[in-house]
This record gives sequence, C-alpha cells and structure tokens, in this order.
Amino acid sequence: MSDFNAADHGFMAEALRLAEQGLYTTEPNPRVGAVVVKDGEIVGRGFHKKAGEAHAEVLALKEAGSDAKGATLYVTLEPCSHQGKTPPCADAVIAAGVKRVVAAMGDPNPKVAGQGFDKLKAKGIAVASGLMESQAQALNPGFISRMTRGRPWVRSKLAVSLDGRTALANGQSKWISGEAGREDVHRWRARSSAVLTGIGTILADDPNFSVRLPGEWRQPLKVVVDTNLSTPPNAKLLQQNPENVYFATAVEDEEEQEPILNTGASIQVFPEKRGFMELKAILESLTELECNEVLVEAGAGMNGALLEAGLLDEFIIYVVPCLMGDTARGMFSLPPLNSLQDRRELVITDTRMIGNDLRLMLRPK
Repeated sequence: MSDFNAADHGFMAEALRLAEQGLYTTEPNPRVGAVVVKDGEIVGRGFHKKAGEAHAEVLALKEAGSDAKGATLYVTLEPCSHQGKTPPCADAVIAAGVKRVVAAMGDPNPKVAGQGFDKLKAKGIAVASGLMESQAQALNPGFISRMTRGRPWVRSKLAVSLDGRTALANGQSKWISGEAGREDVHRWRARSSAVLTGIGTILADDPNFSVRLPGEWRQPLKVVVDTNLSTPPNAKLLQQNPENVYFATAVEDEEEQEPILNTGASIQVFPEKRGFMELKAILESLTELECNEVLVEAGAGMNGALLEAGLLDEFIIYVVPCLMGDTARGMFSLPPLNSLQDRRELVITDTRMIGNDLRLMLRPK
C-alpha cells in the first residue's frame, strides 16, 4: 500500500459518500463513487446509479472536462477494463489525460481483477490502491461475495423479544417490532437483490415482502423455499408481480407445478438431502440471477438450517423491550449442545436505537 496523506483520505471519503448514493439502485453492479481533483480542488464528481448507465469515473471525468488533464482520480473500485453494457472505464481515464489514480480496492470480478490497473500503468499513469479499503468493501459485500465465493451475501433479519422470542406458540408475530423498526426493514429489503423465506413463514403469516416506502423503489426478487410446493396460488406474494417470485422446490411433477406456474411465478427444482432442500445450491442459483445481497425473512427452521450450513454472513436483530415467555418460538432451530464450548459466537458490528427497538448488527465470529 502506498503512503496516503490527509488530503487523499478526504477525497476518498467524498468518493465513498457518492458511492453510497447508489445503495438502492445499482444492482447487479457494485456501488462506486469517483472524484477528480486538480490543484487540491474537486473538479468532477460522479457515482454509478444504475446498471447500463455511465460508471462513476466516466461521470466524474465528464464533469471535470478539460480539467481532468493532469488531475488525480479517486475512485472506490478499480476502473473496469472490459466491455460490458458500457465501454471500459480504464480507456476513458487514459483518454482524459489523468496522471494519477487512487483506488480504494481492486475489482473482485475475475474479468477485471488487476487488469484495469495494469492498463493504466502501461500508459504511464501512477496507480495506488488500498486507501479506505474496508469502507469500500462494506458498501459492496454482496458483489464481492458473488465474485469470490459464487454465492450472494446472506443477511438474516429477526425481530425478537428481550427473552429471544420471535413469535407466540400459536405462530402470531405481527407486530413484535415498532413502526420505526419495520420501516428500517423496508430499507434493508430495498437494498437487497432478493428476499428469501420458507414455506412455514408463507403459511403462517402470508407476507408479500414488498418494499413499501414513499416514492419509487426497486422490488427484490422473492425466493420461497417450498419443498413440496405447498404455497396456495392465492398467497399475497403471488398477487402482485408474480413474475418476480421464484420457487425452490423438490417437486418435479409438472402437473403439481401447474397451479404455481399459472400465476406467472418461476420454479426451479433442487435435490433433497436427508429430506431437506440443498440451501447452498439454492443460493448458488441466485448468483446466476446476479443477486448480490439476500435478506432472509424466515422462521427458526430456515434460519437454523442456514446457520448450520454456514450460509449466514450477517444478522440484523431488532430487540424489542418486551417479554414473551418460554413457550413462545425461538430464533434458530439448532441441535442441542452438549458443551458451552460448542456455542456459536457472534461479533457485534453495530448497535443503535431504531425508535424504541435496539438494532444489533452481528456477524459469525
């Protein structure tokens, strides 16, 4: 890593702030921001807004115009070197006459992975990377995961009482969390490529998992893990944009699939393993659909199975100041532990009050 000064940090912070403006819109592309700096002043800003539209570097260079010649470009991700829906950004940087490029991180996409930097260096442009890298990575966990692990970044959202209960014994769970917490969940849905749930949640709550916030929002793909295809065709999530619903099932019989297919939803058949769906294969199939971040909104069965399989990357837990008693339902169905050393340890990455609820962000240790 090169030595970076305070000015470098300030300009990269601005690029990261710009990148964050694409938080809800860039899918399946990464969130990227860029600034062009000449004589210590920002002369161009840009962020990638939507797949198929201009990338951050191109917009920043366009705003800078002739001032880009001899300038420094700060960008949160390595400029791309391949032709996608738009031309390679590295070519635009070269053509603009930029003399130095500072990137927060390299591109995890195997089609780029250092080639953008190499292209710039070959034209005599000074390149430095690694400045505020962890902040840039935090903006794009799903894109990085899809490119490096072949599966999306998986977050589980849970609303729980102070004694760790998610629903009453009879299944009633609406609403444990407060209004502010529920609005916060809609924002997590809005930034996710897909919402993943199980048949148990569909039958118990009949949710529709849409983003309900003021204004226009992209709706996530709704993924239902339904081994025996038990979802009723009149379920709420099939009433609006059913073509945005994806069923993962073990049912191969076309006649049994027909009621669901007739709604407009799609079905993918996966193998069962000891009576359970192969969750890893389901998540890998979402990679083929270019899903970056997946939000799990499900019960203890699905959450326990994902945790057991090592497929949960992050937890969003809204802790509500109430008690529901030991007959109420828990968060994760897991096999009993014989020793405290076998417990699953988590790391708290963020805590904040959302209305009257305490929101904990955690990751497996």
